[in-house]
Amino acid sequence: MAEVRHARGGDVSPSADARDVLRYIRARPEPYVAEAARLVRQPSIAATGEGLEACAQLVAQMLQEVGARVDVLRIPGAAPLISGEIRGRSEKTLLIYGHYDVQPADPVDEWTSPPFEPAVRDGRLYGRGACDTKGNIAARLCAIRALQGSTGGLPITVRFLIEGEEEIGSPHLAAYAETFADRFRADGCLWESGTKDYGDVPSLYLGAKGICYVEIAFEGANRDLHSAQATIVPNPAWRLAWALSTLKDRNERVLIDGFYDDVVAPTDAERAQLERLGGGRDDQSAAHDLGLERFLLGLSGTDLLVRHLFEPTCTICGLVSGYAGPGSKTVLPHVAHAKIDFRLVPRQRSAGILEKLKAHLLRHGFDDAHVRVLGHEEPAKTPMNSAIARVTAEAAKRVYGRDPIVYPLMAATGPMDVVCARFGTPAVGAGVGYPGSNVHAPNEHIRIADYVEGIEHIAVTMLMYGGEA
Repeated sequence: MAEVRHARGGDVSPSADARDVLRYIRARPEPYVAEAARLVRQPSIAATGEGLEACAQLVAQMLQEVGARVDVLRIPGAAPLISGEIRGRSEKTLLIYGHYDVQPADPVDEWTSPPFEPAVRDGRLYGRGACDTKGNIAARLCAIRALQGSTGGLPITVRFLIEGEEEIGSPHLAAYAETFADRFRADGCLWESGTKDYGDVPSLYLGAKGICYVEIAFEGANRDLHSAQATIVPNPAWRLAWALSTLKDRNERVLIDGFYDDVVAPTDAERAQLERLGGGRDDQSAAHDLGLERFLLGLSGTDLLVRHLFEPTCTICGLVSGYAGPGSKTVLPHVAHAKIDFRLVPRQRSAGILEKLKAHLLRHGFDDAHVRVLGHEEPAKTPMNSAIARVTAEAAKRVYGRDPIVYPLMAATGPMDVVCARFGTPAVGAGVGYPGSNVHAPNEHIRIADYVEGIEHIAVTMLMYGGEA
C-alpha cells in the first residue's frame, strides 16, 4: 500500500517586474547560502541508506516553509518521494525535479573539511551534495522565496518531485509514477542539473542518455589456488579479459551485433546547434584540465559534440579479481567480475541492449558468463522549440548577459524518461555548478556567485513562463 502524509499549503497574490525580483535577490544573498548548507549538513547516502529518512523529512519541511502543500509519498522498500505544490496566479504548471540523495563521501581522507559539515572558503560552499544536487534544490526554493517576497506569490503553479534514489538509478521511481501519476504531470519541467562551462557560459540540457549497467562474472575453481595450478586449472580472470576484448575495438567501435541499429543522427536543427556550439569550444583546454593531451580519436569541435551527445558508449567501470594489494601474492583467482555501463541514445532501449550483449557472449563462446543487471534507465529528449526550453534560454540571457549554451542532450543519465517523457512533459536542465565542482568526488562544492546567479535565473524563468516578464 502507498502511504501519503499531508502538510499545509500557501496563498498567491499580484505580480511585479523581473528587475524588482533581481534587486530583491541581490540585496540578501546570505540566507540563501544558509539554505544550501542546511541541506548539505544532513547526510543522505542512497548506496547505504544512511540519513535518507531524515533528509526526506528535512526537504518536506523546507517545502512547507515556502508555502507548499507537501505529500511524503511511500511505496514498500523505497526511499520517500517528496511531492509538493504551490498554487500560482495561473494554472500553468512547472514541475521541479530533484533528488536529495548523494554519493558516498569516500575517500573521506581526501576532503579538506568533513563532507557533511558545510564550509565556506574562498567564495565557495563545500560539502557532499553542494552541487549534485542539494545546491540546486536550495536555489529553486530561494527563487520561490524571492518571488514571494517581491511579488507576493508565484506567477505559475509549481510542483515538486524530490526523490531519494537517483544516485542508485532511481529503482522505484517508475512504480511511484504508476501509483501517483497525477503528481508527475505538468506543462514543463525544470530538471535538476546544469553548469557553467569552462568559459563561464551557462549550459542548458534538453535531454538525457539512458543506461544499461551490468556485471559480467566468470567462475573457476571453488576457491583461490596457488598460481602454479594455472597449467591445469582455468583462470576466470583470463576468461573475463578475453570476453571484454570482444566488446569494443581499438577505434572505439562497439562490436556487439545490432548495437547501433537504433542510433539516429542529430536532426538538421540539432546539427546546426552543435555546429554553433562546436565553433566556440576550447576542447584542448578542457582536455588539459583532465590531464590529457587530447580527447579520444583526436576529435574536437562539432565532431566531438556529435560523438559525445549522439553516440552510445560501452565503458568498463570496474574490474575485480585475485590479489591487488602491496607486494606479490602468487594466486590463481577463483572468480572475476567486471562492471560495465552502456550509455544509450534516443530510440535505444536497455532491454534490447541487454539481450544483444547476452547473445554476443554466447556467440563468442562465453556461455559460462554470468550477466547481472545492476541498473537501467531509458533515454529522453525534449524538442528544442518547446516553450520551457525557449523561456529558460531567454531568462538565462537576461540574467547572465549572454546567450547560454543549449545542448540537445546531456551525455549523462537521469530518470527523465520516467518523470517527463512518458507524460509528454518537455524538460530543461539548469543548475549552479561549474566544471571544477568535483561532483561525485572529494571536496565537492559550488561557487557562491554561481549559486546566486542560479537563483536569479530560476526566478526570472518562472516569471517569463507565466508571461509576467
